[in-house]
Amino acid sequence: MKILLALVLAVAGLLVPSSAAAQSKHTVTYDKYSLTVDGERVLLQAAEFHYFRLPSPDLWRDILEKEKAAGFNGISVYFSWAFHSPAPGQYDFTGVRDVDRLLRIAEEVGLYVIARPGPYINAETTGGGFPAWLKTVPGRARSSAPGYTAAYHDWLAHINPIIAKHQVTRGGSVLLYNVENEYAVNTDAVYMQDLQDTARADGIDVPITTNNCCDAGSWSSTWGSGLGAVQIPGVDDYPQSFDCGNAATVWGPWGAGVTEKVREDAPVFAAEYQAGAIDLNNAGYAACRELTGVQYTKYFQKGNMILSGATAFNYYMGFGGTNWGWLAQPNDVYTSYDYGAAISEDRQLTDKYFEYKRQGYFLQSVPQLTKTDAVAAPAAPGLETAARSNPDTGTSFVLVRNTGTTPVTSTIDLGGYALPLRLDGHDAKILVTGLDDLAASSSELLTRATIAGRDIKVLYGTAGTPGTTVLNYLSKPVVRVLDGQVSATYSGGKLRLDYTHEGLARVQVTGGGQRPQLLLLGTDDTAAAFWRYDTASGPVLVRGTDLLRSAALIHGTAALRADSNAAGPVEVFSPARAITVNGKPVAARTSPSGSLIGSVPGPRAVTLPALSGWKQQAEAPEARPAFDDSRWTVADKTTSLSPFPPLTQPVLFSDEYGFHTGSVWYRGHFTATGAETTADLNAITGKRGNYLVWLNGRYLGAAAGGVEDETGSPGAGSFTVPAGLLKAGQPAVLSVLVQNMGHNDDWTADDNRFRQPRGLIGARVGDAAIAWKIQGTAWLDPARGGLNNGGLYGERAGWSLPGFADRSWPAASKSVPAGVTWLRDDFRVDLPAGQDTSVALRFDGAIPAGYRAILYLNGWNVGQYGAAIGPQTDFVLPAGVLHQNGTNTLAVAVIAEQPSTVATPHLVVAGSQRGGVPVRDVPAPDRRNHALG
Repeated sequence: MKILLALVLAVAGLLVPSSAAAQSKHTVTYDKYSLTVDGERVLLQAAEFHYFRLPSPDLWRDILEKEKAAGFNGISVYFSWAFHSPAPGQYDFTGVRDVDRLLRIAEEVGLYVIARPGPYINAETTGGGFPAWLKTVPGRARSSAPGYTAAYHDWLAHINPIIAKHQVTRGGSVLLYNVENEYAVNTDAVYMQDLQDTARADGIDVPITTNNCCDAGSWSSTWGSGLGAVQIPGVDDYPQSFDCGNAATVWGPWGAGVTEKVREDAPVFAAEYQAGAIDLNNAGYAACRELTGVQYTKYFQKGNMILSGATAFNYYMGFGGTNWGWLAQPNDVYTSYDYGAAISEDRQLTDKYFEYKRQGYFLQSVPQLTKTDAVAAPAAPGLETAARSNPDTGTSFVLVRNTGTTPVTSTIDLGGYALPLRLDGHDAKILVTGLDDLAASSSELLTRATIAGRDIKVLYGTAGTPGTTVLNYLSKPVVRVLDGQVSATYSGGKLRLDYTHEGLARVQVTGGGQRPQLLLLGTDDTAAAFWRYDTASGPVLVRGTDLLRSAALIHGTAALRADSNAAGPVEVFSPARAITVNGKPVAARTSPSGSLIGSVPGPRAVTLPALSGWKQQAEAPEARPAFDDSRWTVADKTTSLSPFPPLTQPVLFSDEYGFHTGSVWYRGHFTATGAETTADLNAITGKRGNYLVWLNGRYLGAAAGGVEDETGSPGAGSFTVPAGLLKAGQPAVLSVLVQNMGHNDDWTADDNRFRQPRGLIGARVGDAAIAWKIQGTAWLDPARGGLNNGGLYGERAGWSLPGFADRSWPAASKSVPAGVTWLRDDFRVDLPAGQDTSVALRFDGAIPAGYRAILYLNGWNVGQYGAAIGPQTDFVLPAGVLHQNGTNTLAVAVIAEQPSTVATPHLVVAGSQRGGVPVRDVPAPDRRNHALG
């Protein structure tokens, strides 16, 4: 019974992996080479992960386990002030904002954390992570101004204690603390120093770093002697630019991508190294993944490891996620933040993921790389070479790169041997010499492990290229080729193996004065099929599953938690005599290689329902003259902290009245003269925003909102007043619906940029004196948070929520007038248990112009669709937000500039694997009984 219980707990992930942080204090230090934990050098390999872009906390474990499986030993995490603070003095760290839970998961998975609480984070989030209410606080942001200082002290007083208790020094996972973000373009050293002093006062005792952009000298004076200087300055490197639309031709336009060593007393830290791209020109994230694909990842990242000597890396992004709600900064991104990352937005593993895995496993296997100096490199004619060597062990690491676009055949002298090489265009290898018994090899090392009394090495190269490996032996060993074509020669204490990288060759070597050895010689693809997990009883190698989440050796059984895309073989190298996968026994036989071989089932078929029960209802009663706006906020302010001058009075900037997200309604009351000919308006919405105008209930038209710091025409609209609509001496109402798309970042610490207003900036109807009312978000959703909802009537009335009584709504015609129309459909999903199925909404055909659609799944704003928004046609429905076994509600708010026929989406399977992690429905209210604002 104890054995069965242990196996069940291992499969469920309830046994803390051996790599997870022990609950004891540790010491974190550093020198010019690397970080150390308890005196042991650490090569930090982190992937950026934003919890706020994945609103399903159970799926945080899924992503972190996938990063761990790829060889990463850390994650970097921004903590978004805006995500946690909807209003001054209000903070929420529950539910999808439970960062304490996130840090616990990182500890359980066994990942270090680079904590990045800002206060400014950028990250292409609304306001760069600053809450929009900060725009109404006196004092320039990202400076030592008193008003801003008081505000960020309050934020840090809430977030720092959570981070502090999870530091490595207290038995947790936080290894580094990053202050600010890309602050190198700014100069307020008092501010930078105060951030660090505040952190220390709040209990932060791990090394403090920052990520310099554009000026690597900033904050780099010797720590302790320069005001604002951090202990370990890091550098951002984005050599491949963000030109996704020209992915096929772009190659390193922004530099060589070699991280600069900023200070001699600290290790080289690649604080943000490009691992994807934002889609600035609406090419789609598939193009961004091509821009930063496998060849880029090989060439630039391997080059940086050797040319820079860096021993700490953070790759931006490891998983991008989704700008759900109003999370996006409007000028650079749309709903998807896939980023072309190694793990796609729908949580699938891409080709780039497996290149990260090849590099990550290599770095795990060569601790000698944590202490190296640059040395002369052997030549390889036609190829670029560079080298580093460990001064204590003599182990050398040689970079070989093809800087051209066509294949090069060459040789390189390693360890006294002329080894053949052939590299494709823009290809790169890191070759190792003097690594214990490995004298030299023209194959790259994936991993090495001692399992069941023998050494196992996995080496690989591009399919079809020659490979040679030379091993040290005291006497001639016995060589047995188990699979493949490999020739062996022995001379002068060296065993030489020659082969071509094809399939997977297996060579068993015994005798010769050392431990038995198994060499597995393969291609890039065969190397990618291996998974490694270090258990308390030693390492386990697995080949054949599509992901290995964890392993445990329990009483002679290798208990694996693994995912499989299809039925197929599984091979396990371990001391075990039996295998279980996800708690189920696997019939296995022993192979000539000494491994256990069995088979695993694939995922069960998934059937998704048709979305065929659409109902439809028009709204926008706010456009009608008789609408009761008595409870709306009076807009009567005459001044603002924004440097942007209002074009008319009163000030109509929506942030001034506490309405920061999504749709905002204005109603202007005036007495007509009957001589009015135009209604002249101007709005700033951020890129992709617009506004719609009604006068006395008559629709006048729409205009695009302004962006950045432009004034005048970019957001201006002049609308003709129909003859006879206004009567002299009669009351009139101008109704305006503005689609605000989020807030500018503050990358340059410029109030003109950050405090740029949202909403109307000017409005005239002749010379009329207009009295204004304004209404935006009417209530704070306790689960979904302050960035989920805007101020549409349907949002205020609960039309976006499940459980809303829409029985009286007619069947949808999908023909809509100008204005706002809602569609709703309930559907039931029953996804197979024990399986990870990613579901998305897909729109077919051309992306429509003339209207935009806001998509709500069970009340969660999961995306925006339309030609004015971007190229996105698939919208991920995260498990947990999607009820995987139950009824779901899809609501679509259509905001049409003109009469239109609405396209409706259908459900698709974005990926399905047997395995995964358990995911519960994310708790959230289904409907509200509240007074409508």
